[in-house]
Parts: sequence; structure tokens; C-alpha cells
Amino acid sequence: MKKPLLGLSMMPEADFVSAILPVLQSHSVEVLEWSFDAFYDVAEPEWLSGLLDFYAGNNRLLGHGVYYSLFDAKWTDRQEIWLKKLKEEVSRRKYRHITEHFGFMNTENFHQGVPLPVPLLPKTLEIGKDRLSRLQDAIEIPVGVENLAFSFSIDDVKEQGEFLDKLVEDIDGFLILDLHNIYCQSCNFEVDMMEMIRLYPLGKVKEIHLSGGSWQESAYGKKPVRRDTHDDRIPEEILKILPEVLIQCHPEYVIIERLGHTLNTEVDKEFFFDDFNRVKEIIEFSDEPVGDEKIWNRKNRTYSKPVEDLLLHDEQTELTRLLFEGNGTEAIKNSDFHYFKPEDWDEEMIVTAQQIIKKWNPY
Repeated sequence: MKKPLLGLSMMPEADFVSAILPVLQSHSVEVLEWSFDAFYDVAEPEWLSGLLDFYAGNNRLLGHGVYYSLFDAKWTDRQEIWLKKLKEEVSRRKYRHITEHFGFMNTENFHQGVPLPVPLLPKTLEIGKDRLSRLQDAIEIPVGVENLAFSFSIDDVKEQGEFLDKLVEDIDGFLILDLHNIYCQSCNFEVDMMEMIRLYPLGKVKEIHLSGGSWQESAYGKKPVRRDTHDDRIPEEILKILPEVLIQCHPEYVIIERLGHTLNTEVDKEFFFDDFNRVKEIIEFSDEPVGDEKIWNRKNRTYSKPVEDLLLHDEQTELTRLLFEGNGTEAIKNSDFHYFKPEDWDEEMIVTAQQIIKKWNPY
């Protein structure tokens, strides 16, 4: 049996490939992950196309979507165009699988948005399954979903594993378990990381993400908020549990993520290579190699109209607007929603969502 393949999330900046050149030249990067939809409307530089084509040609390229928006409650031309471009992408470049993020982004300027969570309800699950099935219908390779770092409440945290399990079952899909996303929730809601991880369907985990992040000062003078910003080294707490996670999940891939503009100094690069080599060593000495590659059973679906819920769409739109406009936390917690339960949300997380949305300005 083989060990999980170690790889990197590819960034489009030339400075990034220059920084990671030593691990590329040593053939240590066994697989690349590429966020293909970040370049849907931009021409790829020749060096980037060549690198992606090289990994695709060796059957070592993974696709990671960002902007499909699995839980947008209204089906629009945006999703149709996204799927059309996905078909074109997988026809010109060979990917082993395609993945997307949990959550919704429904603003016009969606490519600058951030995914927000939805509660586990029959209607939200129905919409998520419909969107995921349409993604799967568009391509002939497996599809998976990544857990989300941001949560409004401890209930979001505790139910996400069950939600993801139900979400992918109709397409025989899989999960990306992002350990820094788990770490963020562990810090922000004071729950043990392994306790949360055991709430996920670990048998469906095919890929693990590792990254670093940053601390945001509390708006209430409390402990700082952990953010999934991909701009620092992997926390020691994550590296300590990685051997146990490998045993529990038997993943096929381990991907390290780092933003392209965050490896500017020699110290940054040194820490990055230290993390990379540490993860490589953990994989090499792990007690449990990955099992036989799972046989994927593609399921054919009878065509139907997209599932929509205009009330939920209106609430998603209103929530995004309230957060962007900087309304007070009490005003948001007192908002009268049918699907969302803001009265149960953590005030610190509401402020965090406001800051994230204002930074990216999705309008």
C-alpha cells in the first residue's frame, strides 16, 4: 500500500513559484492543486500553464473551486456559466478530481466574496445536493467538498460533519478535511480539535489541507479570533495531531496551502520549507499508509429544474447586506429570519464576518 501524496496549492504569482522552486526541483511536490475558477476570465501566464500541464500530464493535478456557491438558494446564469467553463477546463486539462467549498456567496461581485455557512435544514440540504449533483453531472471525475473555517455558532461547528456526510452521499462524493479550518473553530469556540474531527465521516476523507493563519484582536477585549488567512506557518497543534488524523482518515492527498504574496522574505521561505519537510517526514513515518484507491460509483441523475427557495435567497441577500453595512451585532441578532437563527450567533463571530466581508467588498 502507498502513502498519501504530498502537494501544494498552486498560486498564480511568479514570486510564489520562485519561492517554492527548491521543492519543485527536488521532486518533493508529488501533486498540485489548482483553483481553476480564479483564472476563468484571465489569461494564464505561459510558465503557469506549463507547470499545470506537466502535473496534469502525469495524472497529478487536483482541481479546487472557490466561486460556484453550493448553497445559493437561487439558480442563476452565474452558476450555468461557471459549469460551462468547468467543462471546458476539464476537457483541456486532466484533473483527478474537483472540489468546492461549503457555504454560499450570492452577491453580484461574487468573485470577491467569501463563503458563509448555512444551517442544516431539509431545504438547505436539498439545495446543496441539487447544486452538487449539477456539478457532478458536468464532469466525469469524482467531486468533493471542503469543510468551512468560519462558523457563526457552536451549532454550526457541531453539525458541519453530519451536513457534509449527507451532502455528498447522492454523488458518492468525498471530503477535504481542512485541519486549519478545524483549528480556527477549535480556538474560537473552545472545542478540542480531535473531538470535532470525530464528528466528521472520516471514511469519506480523501484529501487533507494544511495551512497557517492569523489572529484578529477581539472586538470585546476577549481572547483573539483565529482567522484562516493562509499567510503564516502551520500551527504546532495541527502538526501534533496530523499522525493521528492520517491513521483515522487514510487520505490519498495532503495539500499545504499558502498565499502567493506571503513568501517574500528569507525567513518566510525558511519557515515554509521547515513546515513542508516536517509534513513530509510525518507522512513518511506514518503508521498507516493509504488503503487501496476507492472505487468511485458515478450515479446518473434524472434531469430536473434547479431547486430554489426565494425566501432563503432573500435572507441570504439580506444577511450579506447587514454584515457589509456594519449594522450592530444586536440589530443582526434581533433580525427576523425564518432560516437563519442569528439570536444564537456569537457576537464575536458576527463582527468577524463583518470584517471579512468589508475586506473583500463583494458589491
